[in-house]
Amino acid sequence: MERATLTISSKNYSSWSLRGWLLCRMAGLDFEEIPVDPDDPEQRQELLLLSPTVRVPRLSHDGVEVWDTLAIANYLNETFPDAGLLPTERVARSHCRSISGEMHSGFSNLRSALPMNIKTRHQHFKIFSGARPDVQHVKDIWSECLSMYGGPFLFGKPTIADAMYAPVCTRFRTYAVELEPELSAYCDTIYAWEPMAEWIEGALAEEDEILELEVEF
Repeated sequence: MERATLTISSKNYSSWSLRGWLLCRMAGLDFEEIPVDPDDPEQRQELLLLSPTVRVPRLSHDGVEVWDTLAIANYLNETFPDAGLLPTERVARSHCRSISGEMHSGFSNLRSALPMNIKTRHQHFKIFSGARPDVQHVKDIWSECLSMYGGPFLFGKPTIADAMYAPVCTRFRTYAVELEPELSAYCDTIYAWEPMAEWIEGALAEEDEILELEVEF
């Protein structure tokens, strides 16, 4: 069988690439990374939230091409059912699917106000009023899951939900979002998670910069 490939964008800026990459790692898939040229105009449009694209992340595996992060998650869950990408218990499994889908389709104000930029740290960052409800809603989701399932991940063990919300942890750190102790501990868990640590190492090693995303306040 030909080795699987995952087409991704910038490790520093691309939250969707991070999600797809984490899911493949969680599934135990042996894959080769295919990076998109950071100067690719379509990719630049996607990173700047000016135009959606189906180009990244894109998984090629066993004759199948899958794009869109949630589609990749569903494909990997079907193909590697023993990987535990979803909780085994029915109610928790439905809950996990719901909050993952919500992140996939919502939180547009949070995305635009707090673009992912792993390399950067702002000591003081004023979040515009339109994004604050999104930030609070993420906090509420995390609090509920950690309370219901006991942590340290949202559903106890790593699931699709953690891959979907991992980029938010980076955003909250980049922009110094104030978090309650249990939510800060969850972000610590994500940062210490082996595949996440590997991704961050790659992000820090990137040389390319997209000036439009290097916001300063």
